[in-house]
Amino acid sequence: MNTYQDLLASIAPGGESREIKDPATGETVASAPVHTAADLDAAVVAARAAQPAWGALSHAERSDYLNRAADAVEASAEALAELLSREQGKPLNGPNARFEVGACSAWLRATASFEMEPEVVVDDGETRAEVHYRPIGVVGAIGPWNWPMMISIWQIAPSLRMGNTVVLKPSEYTPLSVLALGAVLNQVLPNDVLHVVSGGREVGEALSAHTDIDKLMFTGSTATGKAIIRSSADTVKRVTMELGGNDAGIVLDDADPKAIAQDLFWGAFINTGQTCAAMKRLYVPDSLYDQVCDALVEVAGQMPMGNGLDENNVLGPLQNKAQYDIVAKLVEAAKESGARVLMGGNPDSTATGYFYPTTLVADIDNDNPLVAEEQFGPALPIIRYSDVDEAVKMANGLDVGLGASVWSSDPAKAKEVAARVEAGTVWINKHGAVDPRIPFGGIKESGYGLEFGVAGLKALGVPQVISQ
Repeated sequence: MNTYQDLLASIAPGGESREIKDPATGETVASAPVHTAADLDAAVVAARAAQPAWGALSHAERSDYLNRAADAVEASAEALAELLSREQGKPLNGPNARFEVGACSAWLRATASFEMEPEVVVDDGETRAEVHYRPIGVVGAIGPWNWPMMISIWQIAPSLRMGNTVVLKPSEYTPLSVLALGAVLNQVLPNDVLHVVSGGREVGEALSAHTDIDKLMFTGSTATGKAIIRSSADTVKRVTMELGGNDAGIVLDDADPKAIAQDLFWGAFINTGQTCAAMKRLYVPDSLYDQVCDALVEVAGQMPMGNGLDENNVLGPLQNKAQYDIVAKLVEAAKESGARVLMGGNPDSTATGYFYPTTLVADIDNDNPLVAEEQFGPALPIIRYSDVDEAVKMANGLDVGLGASVWSSDPAKAKEVAARVEAGTVWINKHGAVDPRIPFGGIKESGYGLEFGVAGLKALGVPQVISQ
């Protein structure tokens, strides 16, 4: 599949369909199939029938399939990136569309490489006990619209590696990307091991409550995650929830503002701020406040925003009108409160596409809605603090805890502060740097369960103890 038109041809709807619009231009990208609960049932039946043979393969055999799947992604990489850019809005360049497709193949290969040997927990000459991880069965996955391909692979790759089959429902905002990715993967996977069912909320609800789905993986908002957990309760499904975050970054008083400015910027504005583990609020000490603000303005002013197919752009539109309205409302509330807008905050209401300008807001109270609520867009509030205890208290003050970061010239000092921050991951002198080898998951209302690495594989298996 060498062009994005080839990809679209592979997923052309045969029944009811819905037009998907390019968020940068408003033009129709293509029509996506609108599947039903009956289509979901058929996919689950087929996936369950295929699971025993797939689960009977060895780890080495399933890993070989994952590597071949990575080859297939790489062979269609440019076409996948173009389709992703047109549908999601993210630019081809920068940490965006091509980066996301590359992450898909990288995650497939990494997941194939992890060793999964039985764990010997007791071997004292009298008793030997081993923990094995068996396939769960059929995994139901529900993905988001911000990183639709990459996060789908985060769900698909470990599920398949552990001998499960997968039925995946993409976001109704970005179904084309995931349907195309599924078509590419299914060029090499056995029949019915992976199904992508493109539908609306009713399909997601049916998947959550389905009696023949054994495990659920969800990435998205906390509110939707809570609804999925409730739906899954009657069938006692295992669940992995990667939910909303409002990540804090804390700059310590020994940091070099110019040295960290670019990494601060991308920690906040990767994917135009539409990332669960992006930095959503930045705490800066009085002694460095103006310097950090100035350095961020300088870096942000060099980052072009526009249509993702323009090779020069590294920031794109918000993916949908609902998210645009959330960002606009929060920034407007900040302005009305007297916060100081360093740049941006002035969208062109006559422009085509959901473009919200890169926005930096200073001198803002910690309880302002732009700080306390997840904006999920290109607007960063910068909050002053007087001592580090105050910064940690403010960082920990919300009911979410996905990621956080500490910025310092002294790694030991940064590590001490990081240990006090309530988040599933705390990065030092970087933010949002996920790695397929390193477990990732949230605390508080940011969800539970781990993804990535061997820990992520174990979460996609049923532990069985064999004791003799």
